[in-house]
Amino acid sequence: MLLATAAQGAEVTSLAPPQGLRPCCAFGYNLRVEVLNIPLPFYQLDNVVTADCLGKHLYNDSVLAGIANLVGMGRERNGIIYTARGGFIDTAHIRDTADMTVYLFSQLLPKLGHPFVLKLDDELTERRIVFKGFTPPTSNQARRDLAAWLSAHLAFQLAAWHEIVQWYGFSSITGISEEVSAFSPEDLYSNLLGARIAVSLIRHRHITSEEAYNQAMDKVLPQALKELGAQPADITRFHFDMLDGRWWDSKRHVPEKQLVLLRNYDVTDNRLPTPVPGEQAKPWRQNLPHRWQGYDLASLAQLQLWHGSRMARLPAPKTYYTVADFEHLASLARESDREEGEAIFEQ
Repeated sequence: MLLATAAQGAEVTSLAPPQGLRPCCAFGYNLRVEVLNIPLPFYQLDNVVTADCLGKHLYNDSVLAGIANLVGMGRERNGIIYTARGGFIDTAHIRDTADMTVYLFSQLLPKLGHPFVLKLDDELTERRIVFKGFTPPTSNQARRDLAAWLSAHLAFQLAAWHEIVQWYGFSSITGISEEVSAFSPEDLYSNLLGARIAVSLIRHRHITSEEAYNQAMDKVLPQALKELGAQPADITRFHFDMLDGRWWDSKRHVPEKQLVLLRNYDVTDNRLPTPVPGEQAKPWRQNLPHRWQGYDLASLAQLQLWHGSRMARLPAPKTYYTVADFEHLASLARESDREEGEAIFEQ
């Protein structure tokens, strides 16, 4: 999927790191909102998009621009769309991980094979990516492909970490809880789709500039959703309605955690969409390679999550967390939600 050819060209220049993630709504539609426990009257977030009405992609969309997008005033239009083969898809999560993959690639390719450390903004912990020294491939295409898959691998790990820290108390805006979005059933499948889209664009040199990347995303994102069987808005709302009281509670307000009743605690990069009752189409399994042409990607770079100054409820690591700790931290979250009587999704 998503392997359209492109003219050969120069590599993308070094990009600025994405500053935070796009605001994404909780699972559901026509969501009511409260601020400081006070409901906002006459205000709802539609939260439903279609494949042909996604606006214009903007690399590194800011938090303020993202909020404008949520209320229909921004360049991008993000929300949730139902697809026959991919279930519910959140376009903000697609865009975020695609952007992060492209950013990491822009930093990695010029230094491929050399040891260096890339520091990112904190998310409860200090986030560092430690790249190891190794002998890279000799051909330019092979170097690009290796850097692309390694960047996607790390970008997805960063997305999975974000799901974890949301549950443990991270918030982009002080005082506004993001627990409602933690492990939402559509999130990481959408992030994985974003990583795979970015790899396709990188390998076929659609990212010769930031603007070229934005234009390519405008073309390929609707294509990807249509290949997954994107449905019109009324069908997305129909499926939301059928799952009201099972996957979400339309009587709740954002950001109440209990608005989302079902969570998918799987943090792996080999996954099927969370199955929607009644869907007959064959689901599309997505994955990322852990080895590429003899290279073990985990041996080339490591995401390290070091003790931060604001850990919230996250247990402090002995030294630092890695992807090897993700399943345990997600399991602790699942057990806690189970004890509180929340519905959960089990693989």
